[in-house]
Amino acid sequence: MNIQTHTSTRTLTRAAKVCEIIRSQIASRSLGVGERLPSIRNLAQTLKVSPSTVVDAYDQLVADGVIYARRGAGFYVADLVQPFDITEVSPQVDRAIDPFWVSRQSLGSDRHALKPGCGWLPADWMPNSSIRKAMRKLSRADDKILSNYGQTHGSQNIRRWLSRQFSDEGLSVDPEKILLTPSGTQAIDLICRFLLRAGDTVLVDDPCYFNFQALLRAHQVNIIAVPLTKNGPDLPAFEQALIAHKPRLYLTNSALQNPTGLTLSPKTAHKILSLADAHDLIIVEDDIFASLEPEPSTRMASLDGLERVIRIGSFSKTLSASLRCGYIVARPDWVDGLIDLQIAINFGGSSPVASELIYATLSDGSYRKHLDGLRTRLDKKRHEIADKLSAIGIEPWLMPRGGFYLWCQLPEGVDSAKLARFAMGQNIVLAPGNVFSTSQSMASFMRFNVSQMESSKIFKVLREGISSL
Repeated sequence: MNIQTHTSTRTLTRAAKVCEIIRSQIASRSLGVGERLPSIRNLAQTLKVSPSTVVDAYDQLVADGVIYARRGAGFYVADLVQPFDITEVSPQVDRAIDPFWVSRQSLGSDRHALKPGCGWLPADWMPNSSIRKAMRKLSRADDKILSNYGQTHGSQNIRRWLSRQFSDEGLSVDPEKILLTPSGTQAIDLICRFLLRAGDTVLVDDPCYFNFQALLRAHQVNIIAVPLTKNGPDLPAFEQALIAHKPRLYLTNSALQNPTGLTLSPKTAHKILSLADAHDLIIVEDDIFASLEPEPSTRMASLDGLERVIRIGSFSKTLSASLRCGYIVARPDWVDGLIDLQIAINFGGSSPVASELIYATLSDGSYRKHLDGLRTRLDKKRHEIADKLSAIGIEPWLMPRGGFYLWCQLPEGVDSAKLARFAMGQNIVLAPGNVFSTSQSMASFMRFNVSQMESSKIFKVLREGISSL
């Protein structure tokens, strides 16, 4: 293999220059997967650097997963798809609009981008002072918290706290029926691994949270979408889907549905449970937005008593997306099976460190006040943003009773994907309708996160985009 000595003129350390040369060779296919790199001494001589510089470079490339070492045999190019940084793509707007669009743009764009399409609250809306207080407390924690694996069920303190919250909603849950997971998304993934096989069928709402689609496709199942009304899924279509496709699962948000913000009506909830019982359907009720409701609404898990409904959630929307911890509430035999599966794939569940920080924040006396203030602030912001959007011809499909999303109809003839591409060119991340739609029938809709819309630039760009498309 021949290492070329050309590198860029940017100011780099010697080791960084060596890393850049090797990365360039791999990117250009001059170095192939599995190919052995030069020895440390030979490369040092070729590039006229010290052997220690090459050692530092190889160590960094191993840490990055670009190359790997074989004991006594040298270094080799890894068989690995290298990380793809969306901020290096030019132009970003050329990327496909699919279920990953919002995630790619929101997580990959630079920190100065405006993100009315993202799915989280601004950092300064979160209980950061309580989290910092919890961090100080954690520094004095038992060494086992800092070093050991988590318990099989997860933190008992959090499970007891959750049990009390569910009791307030009319759902009596023993903490042993609660399993903590590394995140809400991993809770869904775990359930899919436990209950589904490739080729099974799963029902989702149309529209629904885009990552439901992405995750289900990863499990190689068939996805059937049921249209939504303002009270929940269209019941005749729901029943017909059960008859025609015999699905194994129905995955949904009952409260403050993502992206529409609708809340399931009691009548619809009872009918869905009746149909589920008749057709042996399991329901996964994702309640990640439950804490943002002004008061609890109908929950299928409460009505069903966890016979065929599994409830999941996390703390990422109200406490911190950085402290990952999800939960699953289910009947005991399913929880036992899920625990075994979680041990098999994660060797444990939620991080004890994250759990300690979360519980300390939940229990320091200020969390309830934080939630009350959050609901009030969001209620005001939803109406304020709805008025501003209406002024430029963008109309909310409904006014949610809580949460931070508005699902809006664009002016006639405006395609939300084209508008999203236009806005991305102005460093603004939007959430076009079809990323949420399995049927691809939502081109005239857009989801807005009202908490991320302080900047007047957003409305200016929306106005310009609408007039030019």
